[in-house]
Amino acid sequence: MTRDASRKCAVYEYDHMRGHPHMSAVSRLNGYLIEGPQYAVPARSKPPKGRLKMHKGSQPTDGARRRKPGGGYYPLTSNLILDKENRDELLAREPQAKKWLRPYVGGEELISGDWRWCLWLKNADPAELRASAPIQERLKRVRDGRLESPTESVRAFAKYPTLFTQDRQPDEAYLGIPEVSSETREYIPMAVLPPEVVASNKLQIIVGAPLLYFGILTSAMHMSWMRTVTGRMKSDYSHAPAVYNSFPWPDLTDAKAKKIERMSQDVLNARASFPGATLEDLYDADNMPPKLRKAHEILDRAVDSLYRRSGFRFERERVEHLFKLFENTATPLTASDSKTRQQRTKTAS
Repeated sequence: MTRDASRKCAVYEYDHMRGHPHMSAVSRLNGYLIEGPQYAVPARSKPPKGRLKMHKGSQPTDGARRRKPGGGYYPLTSNLILDKENRDELLAREPQAKKWLRPYVGGEELISGDWRWCLWLKNADPAELRASAPIQERLKRVRDGRLESPTESVRAFAKYPTLFTQDRQPDEAYLGIPEVSSETREYIPMAVLPPEVVASNKLQIIVGAPLLYFGILTSAMHMSWMRTVTGRMKSDYSHAPAVYNSFPWPDLTDAKAKKIERMSQDVLNARASFPGATLEDLYDADNMPPKLRKAHEILDRAVDSLYRRSGFRFERERVEHLFKLFENTATPLTASDSKTRQQRTKTAS
């Protein structure tokens, strides 16, 4: 690494993880390894005006991890959250509990297809709950676990063992985006989910998002932005609202929006033609079905054209274009700009 601005830099770009590199000469590189001035994408907590909000799903904090008196934790015990074995065991003891069980999905479950369930007891009849020994056992563990929490707000929720400590479950369909996804995937697998499916705190959601949001956020354009600015969990992508909030949204006419929605539906239809496959199967880099890949490529080109009529050859071109759009709303943090701002501050004071 050198600070000598006179030296030429080169960028090597790969079409995919195991592809061949494309080399491009650039005059300067910033911290995101693209050509341009030095600046940082701010961690915006709110989306731009007019854009739907992204936030994480609901969190149970159900006392599953309780500390032992001498240190450490008791073995993990399912309380409000159940895997298949827990679910089958509960229903064998209490068949009527089926009406209180709802699918519970985080990023891992959404991708793998190994969904879990949760006891969703917000409006459950208290007389029925009292009459169920298995449910009372679980609620007692929830209360005890919360009372032992070092967090005051969690301890306060010990009085409400039937409720999640953080309930963000929508009453309408929503777009679910895994918080963590493998870096080997070209696309983060997303899905439109019904309100009956409870989103966990490991799933980012956009409530009431039309297919337009699915199309833009699953596109190569947004994936390029995400790969550049997102955090990492080890080497995997860690998507967050800040990535979405800072993403430069394209200008859209109604006709263009409807076109993107039609192509988004084509992607979902291509997925549906493989009913036995999970999203993990469908988005495996080496085994992605040609039908699905083709639908994504058509959608990618359509979204690209919203930003530039000529499209883009490589991911770096997409990213550089997005950063130019981003510069319209954020001031580059270059050394000269920093000095100028300092001088303005001194003058103003």
